[in-house]
Amino acid sequence: MSAYQWQDKRLLINLHIQPRAKNDSWQGLHGDAFKLRIKAAPIDGKANTYLLGFLAQCFSVPKSQVQLISGSSSRHKRFVIESPASLPPELGILRD
Repeated sequence: MSAYQWQDKRLLINLHIQPRAKNDSWQGLHGDAFKLRIKAAPIDGKANTYLLGFLAQCFSVPKSQVQLISGSSSRHKRFVIESPASLPPELGILRD
């Protein structure tokens, strides 16, 4: 499995999250996922909420177009992004 997959205009993306980092930053590939360091702590779902906003900003979409589809209590998460307006260059994602 790849770190990302296109389904029409939907982007499915696998992430490996490292919470409580000094800064938010993409760290390249981690197995079949993109590694992402985030400042938020994994307490009471705060990191997941933070991730929704961070990903919305990275892909230039409203938060309503970003959905966590698996891994809510894990470091390994899968998100779907509806019709991303931009793609972070550091990820090397290609459009279908």
